[in-house]
Amino acid sequence: MTTPIWILALIAVLGSAAYLRVSLKSATLATAVVLIMGTSLDVIGWYTWLIFLLITLPLNLTSFRESVISRPLLKMYRGIMPEMSRTEKEAIDAGTTWWEADLFAGNPDWKKLHNYPVPHLSVEEQAFLDGPVEQVCAMLNHHQVSHQLADLPPEIWQFLKEHGFFAMIIKKQYGGLEYSAYAQSRVLQKLSGVSSELASTVGVPNSLGPGELLQHYGTQEQKDHYLPRLAKGVEIPCFALTSPEAGSDAGAIPDVGIVCKGQWQGEEVLGMRLTWNKRYITLAPVATVLGLAVKLKDPEHLLGDVEELGITCALIPTNTPGVETGRRHFPLNCMFMNGPTRGNDVFVPLDYIIGGPSMAGQGWRMLVECLSVGRGITLPSNSTGGVKTMALATGAYARIRRQFKLPIGKLEGIEEPMARIGGNAYLMDGVTSLTTTGIDLGEKPSVISAIVKYHLTDRMQRSIIDAMDIHGGKGVCLGPNNYLGRGYQAAPIAITVEGANILTRSMIIYGQGAIRCHPYVLAEMDAAFNPDTQQGLSDFDAAIFGHIGFTISNLVRSVWFGLTSSRFSESPYKDHTKRYYQHLNRLSANMALLSDLAMATLGGNLKRKERISARLGDILSQMYLASAALKRYQDEGRQRQDLPLLQWSVEDALFKAQTALDELLDNFPSGLGWVLRPLLLPFGRPFKRPSDTLDHKVAMIMQTPSATRDRLGAGQFWQNCDNNAVGIQEQTLLDILAAEPLYEKVCQAIGTKLPFMWLDKIAAEGQALGVLNEHEVALLERAEIGRMKSINVDDFNPLELTANNLSKQAAHQAA
Repeated sequence: MTTPIWILALIAVLGSAAYLRVSLKSATLATAVVLIMGTSLDVIGWYTWLIFLLITLPLNLTSFRESVISRPLLKMYRGIMPEMSRTEKEAIDAGTTWWEADLFAGNPDWKKLHNYPVPHLSVEEQAFLDGPVEQVCAMLNHHQVSHQLADLPPEIWQFLKEHGFFAMIIKKQYGGLEYSAYAQSRVLQKLSGVSSELASTVGVPNSLGPGELLQHYGTQEQKDHYLPRLAKGVEIPCFALTSPEAGSDAGAIPDVGIVCKGQWQGEEVLGMRLTWNKRYITLAPVATVLGLAVKLKDPEHLLGDVEELGITCALIPTNTPGVETGRRHFPLNCMFMNGPTRGNDVFVPLDYIIGGPSMAGQGWRMLVECLSVGRGITLPSNSTGGVKTMALATGAYARIRRQFKLPIGKLEGIEEPMARIGGNAYLMDGVTSLTTTGIDLGEKPSVISAIVKYHLTDRMQRSIIDAMDIHGGKGVCLGPNNYLGRGYQAAPIAITVEGANILTRSMIIYGQGAIRCHPYVLAEMDAAFNPDTQQGLSDFDAAIFGHIGFTISNLVRSVWFGLTSSRFSESPYKDHTKRYYQHLNRLSANMALLSDLAMATLGGNLKRKERISARLGDILSQMYLASAALKRYQDEGRQRQDLPLLQWSVEDALFKAQTALDELLDNFPSGLGWVLRPLLLPFGRPFKRPSDTLDHKVAMIMQTPSATRDRLGAGQFWQNCDNNAVGIQEQTLLDILAAEPLYEKVCQAIGTKLPFMWLDKIAAEGQALGVLNEHEVALLERAEIGRMKSINVDDFNPLELTANNLSKQAAHQAA
């Protein structure tokens, strides 16, 4: 056997060891076995053994390795990587890692994903959805809310309070509903399909707000006082964080509190003088209790030696002298309660701090911990519910509406945006289900919550633009029968709040993900700044050499997957989904490798290279979205009829991840992109966007009543009632499909092809010719009424649209 063959054998052994991620000692032993075999055949000489020993002995002797290799590396690391600020560390420590860490690790465990429990509703939660949620949806007249009252009507406010809509997160011991995150998501999805105002009003008190903060951090006295009142709706809460000077950079709030003594209810007490100017605060105009974040200072050292205590959260009744609320913002014609709050030198006792005086300065940690949960539920669920309702409504409209003598849904130009809506609806529902599963398992998935906030609100906005294009004038003309226009106007609100999407994509997703999800980076950072220098060195040695092995493994896996198109990688199934799992294995290894190389070349400057961070975050995000779609397909019994929806979802996510990867390589620092491209993409870009054929299949699902279509819109409000244009249109779709063969029968009897309109007149002709019975005539007449309601738009007396009509709204507010 020749020397080149032994060299190849050695490369194969080392490559296999790296691919399989065996320990350093195991890899050393395997290499030694190959060398022994080569020596016995007189192929391997003493110089090869010398090189082997010079490399492996220092690496396997831990104490030598720490002193000679790790110590200078640690010194270099400290010079490159600055120590995290308190704010950064609190943000990093706030959440937990879950499935996204597997995706980041370059070797996802797909069995782990599919072993997560299938989300389900309790009997009580299902009854709430079928009862009070269904009722309030039927009560709401969206046109009345958005155009006439500029608010929810009083009877709906009362209904929400009486039935505990503001208490879904409050524990039962305090009178709350204590629903699962999954149940909260399903409630918000159903409400958002009817009205963004209704969903926002219910969502905010159940997300980041006084209720959540009190349950986690409040004193027992605060819990006993406020939580029962919040559960009953006696108190309406809001939480004020954002100010004119601090939007996405919430940690920079200028609002201040000064610890001091003052008069309170006739006595001198230790308290705070608070000054704030907040805006964009949902429910502030009607709130009775104000959650407030300020930077607390103790210049007289009344609480201790620290003067700058930091961000502190307090709970203040809005009837406290000096508290200003009541005025409203006007966010894009979306009439949920949102407005500013101000206060100047307002004195309150220190007991108003959530958690009491001992929690002074702990507000930022409190906020980011709660945000890591709330941000994963409210906005993603609201976006998902809107798209699910939009998908079926658009499908029905496209089947009912005709141009060029056929339903517009059969036009290829319409099929393309329809498929995007339908595919996104399927994907987004899977993502919210997986995310809330993690939350219900006790996770605080800060990285995942950032992913779903950004990507689901973004997909919602793009979907509603597509729906508007398909509906044309039907979507443009506002009125009681327009189920799109107000949602289209309000879409940018979801993009902006709870961390603007631009910031979330470019700084938060990967900024937190690189540290939280990476198996070694956080350990390296903790070790580097450990005050116990010897323990720090030992921990750093273990982390840095684990990191080096991790990088080598991902390099080997990436090259192998590129050469083989990942065909030999693991997949939990051998069916039509097999290649999707394998492609995600490849992307996972690619992202892990590129992440390490980006951190190695840029160090602490990586966080300032926001477009590099954004693209790395995009790859991670799209992998999470695709895996959520695969989990949904598994949870729903792998229904073959649903396969086009799954295929569209995963192929769209893979294509978007590939686009991010391609752009990342084009812009990779230090000119490494041209070296990495042939290693990662040796045969070019492997993934394609969903095909025209697949678009057609998805569009047909949206237009054709079936169990698959029902699953696509599951849980939304489809009741055929006066205030529900989409429910009425669903019945019209059924009537039109039933009317078409009757129309054909009459055309055959007449001997000519009539236009598919005036179906009531066609019914009369069919009855006169004796080809239609009374039931069939009634069906055609009902179908024509529904058809005209579906394709017509609203019109108004000009006086109804004048500004003077606002006086009625003002009178309503005063009442």
